[in-house]
Amino acid sequence: MANVILFGEPMALLTADTPGKLEDICHFTRSMSGAEVNVAIGLTRLGHHAQYLTRLGDDPFGRYIEGALKSNGIGTEFITVDPVYKTGIQLKNRTTDGSDPYAPYYRKGSAASHISAAEIDALDLDGVDLVHVTGIPPALSQSARAATHRLMDRAREAGIFVTFDPNLRPALWENEETMRQVLNELAGKADLVLPGIAECEVLAGTADPEKAAAFFLDKGPKAVIIKDGSDGAYLFTAEGSTKVPGYKAEKVVDTVGAGDGFAVGVISGLLEGLPMEEGVRRGNAIGCIQVMTAGDNEGLPTTEQLQAFMERRSVS
Repeated sequence: MANVILFGEPMALLTADTPGKLEDICHFTRSMSGAEVNVAIGLTRLGHHAQYLTRLGDDPFGRYIEGALKSNGIGTEFITVDPVYKTGIQLKNRTTDGSDPYAPYYRKGSAASHISAAEIDALDLDGVDLVHVTGIPPALSQSARAATHRLMDRAREAGIFVTFDPNLRPALWENEETMRQVLNELAGKADLVLPGIAECEVLAGTADPEKAAAFFLDKGPKAVIIKDGSDGAYLFTAEGSTKVPGYKAEKVVDTVGAGDGFAVGVISGLLEGLPMEEGVRRGNAIGCIQVMTAGDNEGLPTTEQLQAFMERRSVS
């Protein structure tokens, strides 16, 4: 099994049991949230070995998350426990019309935001095949930003393949200019960049896939995959480009985690030595499965479920 490191902030997610305004809900169901959590769970369900790199608070939510990661087969040896700062929390309302749920989070000053470059220097990267980074950790704090840079630098120095999903969270950043500058710097340290078409407009100044891909490829990545929702995705390398069509959802239930599901498909394909176009096709399929399932990661399929879906469903 390939060894993957995912760097980010897992949060305790409290999802409303019934539709309505969060302030009116009395009962919630606890689970985990976090873009990197979703990718880690997806990869383990497809038979890969994932390690989560983060910092948790020494509190009930932190202990719950560590146990939940382990129960999902995710390695926790790269997790440190902070005796002072607390684990982040996210709330999420329940929708019934396929619209994006309201999901405020409470993570300012969280334990994960206090991770440092020194912790990255202490990591043993022997045997690691791939490092997956998103644009969320560098938005949390200056120390987490430095840790993100250091992780990507160390991975590249060690010859480890690096994937980067910008995963824009404007509310976490000081301002849009800083967000754009930092994320574009990080994109230049990756082997593969995975922006959405709307993210390209913010980061590259264009929603034109070819122009956006040229913008990112000029920074040094080997490949850029631009997600375009149900329409599929565009794959660009120095050798050329291709459009990989998406799958049509029967009914959109919950859009959260679709991009993370896409990353699962692409990364699993890389780890298994598949042609990149096939990994993109997998990503399109998992993204479609995700939006048809309630929850951040409940719909992420096993290998058998993914194969069955791709065999019986046609692309849009």
